[in-house]
Amino acid sequence: MIRLIPLLLTAALALSACVSSTPQLGSDGKPLPKAYRISNSDTGKIQFRMLDSVNALRQAAGRPPVALNPQLNAAAATHARDMSVQNRPWHFGSDGSSPIDRIQRVGYAGKLVGETISETYESELETLAAWMDQPDTRRVIMAGEARNMGFAWFQEKGGKIWWTLVMGE
Repeated sequence: MIRLIPLLLTAALALSACVSSTPQLGSDGKPLPKAYRISNSDTGKIQFRMLDSVNALRQAAGRPPVALNPQLNAAAATHARDMSVQNRPWHFGSDGSSPIDRIQRVGYAGKLVGETISETYESELETLAAWMDQPDTRRVIMAGEARNMGFAWFQEKGGKIWWTLVMGE
């Protein structure tokens, strides 16, 4: 019996090596998205990773750095959750609120520079890369007058993430 256990373990390892790691493909021939899972303990790490990435891009372009702002974070979190409720990525809340309304509601004293949003299964850095590829969202992230940033998300049980980044003066 003792000699049988190593044999069974070897067989199990051999079989596990045979499992295909080929990604499933969608109708467009591209790999289906794999959900990026976020745990509650990742919140601070993700926000500061995004802040560091945004500031690195801004520095490379000669722009001043931005700081995370708790009020803008709150406005971004409210909107990310609301987009999920509405099941559509857009800049207006289910109550008709605009980004300006949302930053005023949380008591942010500065001006809105802009808001970027996304509906995806990708990480924050993949989302930032996609935003930087689009002229309108890139303009918000790189705005020279921006001094503060809010960044938050809402992840649905199925894995879809609703990202919101808010820049303020």
